[in-house]
Amino acid sequence: MRAFLAFLLLSLWSGTAAMAQPVVVDLSKESVDITAGFTGTDVLLFGATSGYGEVVVVIEGPKKTVSVRRKERVAGIWVNGDQVDFENVPAFYKVLSTNSLDEWLPLAVREENQIGVEYLNLKPRGDVPAAEASEYRAALIRNKQQIEQYGLVEDRLELAGGRLFRSNVYFPSNVPVGKYFVRTYLVDKGKIVITRSIPLYIRKVGIEADVYRVAHQHSALYGIAAIIIAVIAGLGGNALFRKR
Repeated sequence: MRAFLAFLLLSLWSGTAAMAQPVVVDLSKESVDITAGFTGTDVLLFGATSGYGEVVVVIEGPKKTVSVRRKERVAGIWVNGDQVDFENVPAFYKVLSTNSLDEWLPLAVREENQIGVEYLNLKPRGDVPAAEASEYRAALIRNKQQIEQYGLVEDRLELAGGRLFRSNVYFPSNVPVGKYFVRTYLVDKGKIVITRSIPLYIRKVGIEADVYRVAHQHSALYGIAAIIIAVIAGLGGNALFRKR
């Protein structure tokens, strides 16, 4: 209902006060709640422009340090080999646009604003040879795309009447928690003329939130409790099979 009313207001706005705000954007909800039965969800992104230019939307999750390991075969067994750590890696990253970026957005603009996974500023920690860093960087992006936390290519924003735009943004079941940023760019003649940014919160609720909080705030106690539960479960299972 909120999305429908907002989209209706945007329709009225686009025909009256369009020149006052060149671009506006909103989401159908301000947060995504992750419960025990969470299997992924769609969030409706919608907005309007004053009728000129193209629109690009970048959805970026919280930044973290990510380790990439090389698999090596030793004595017929696959084991973890060398490791490279990347800092300030977006936990989630997707791009949406009204048209294919390759057709109208200059590469210099994409690189400057990190629009597209190939333009993300992912730098390894420490002294890593350029060729090796490039290989590990490609593996990082490929792994993120395989688990649907990074987009393969830009998704399409649906246009209506040359002013209104919308798209359903899918967040998978493994979406990382934290504060996300939804950045909207209005591009005219190859230049970004307006930028808007709104937050989106991904959070755990219920028993999922309690377990997550204990695991991060009291990691030692959580580890001990996990071991005790595993031992009790093992002894219980052993006793049950003995009776049979």
